[in-house]
Amino acid sequence: MNFFFKKAYYKLFDKAKYKEIKYKKNQKRQIDTFKSKLETYLIDVQKKIENNHKLTFKHSGHTGDLIYSLPVVKELSKKHECHFYVNVDKKNHLPYYKHPSKTVLIDERMFNLLRPLLDHQTFLKKVEKFNDQKIDIDLDVFRELPISLSFNSPRWYFHVTGIDANLYENYLEVAPHNEIFDKIIINRTFRYRNQFINYKFLNNYKDIGFIGLKDEYDDLKNEIKNLVYYDCKDFLEMAKILKSSKIHIGNQSLSFAIAEALKVPRILEGCPYFPVVQPIGKNAFNCLFQNHFERKFNYLNNLKLL
Repeated sequence: MNFFFKKAYYKLFDKAKYKEIKYKKNQKRQIDTFKSKLETYLIDVQKKIENNHKLTFKHSGHTGDLIYSLPVVKELSKKHECHFYVNVDKKNHLPYYKHPSKTVLIDERMFNLLRPLLDHQTFLKKVEKFNDQKIDIDLDVFRELPISLSFNSPRWYFHVTGIDANLYENYLEVAPHNEIFDKIIINRTFRYRNQFINYKFLNNYKDIGFIGLKDEYDDLKNEIKNLVYYDCKDFLEMAKILKSSKIHIGNQSLSFAIAEALKVPRILEGCPYFPVVQPIGKNAFNCLFQNHFERKFNYLNNLKLL
């Protein structure tokens, strides 16, 4: 009996055997993919880390994914000169509802907003748009790894480089904002929303600001009537507002990635179906349900008053 008919037979008459065959075939496909495309590359990355004084990195986005790569880059900067290149306009083959870069991972506009924040980081010797420069470590490789990516985003890059970083330490540095401070700062994108959570209870509080896109603000304004919009000129200003915030609340987004990198008090509206963001450190919470969401907010809000 050839493989096709054997598989069809087991599918009809022996479900357990069919699942075993399918599992083994999938494992073999993953091993073959890794051996043929990735193993040699990862070994080469390790050699470059061991032997090169200067390391060049490329990342094509999304912007939040890019921020989550910085712990590894910052760790490597302790012994290497790090040059960081952002690849603009790489096609996005997955649908993302109302994504600001639309059909690409990072467009020119998003790069121009992001660059001031990256330029501000002393552990990055150079930041430029990618234009066929020589690259030592392609951070986009995380998307090609034959593994599930449903684990904490910064750790994706641990498996590309073989380098671990301390995720309890901040990996972005900015000064607080001069004018906007001690506010409850919210960002809620149309993506990665949690159907078990709403923000209506915040109508009982003052000094609540929103950073992000205007249509996202308009949408949340329906729930929080006293919400104020802060139109950040770039992501460096966004980071400064977050740095000086009382609490940051948001779902999986660039702003939460920045808040996580800064280690400000923060609450994540956890994503039930793709939980790749996991707050790490002091005064950081991940909430999936409304009663926990409100209780953690009350804890942080009262903590800051002590």
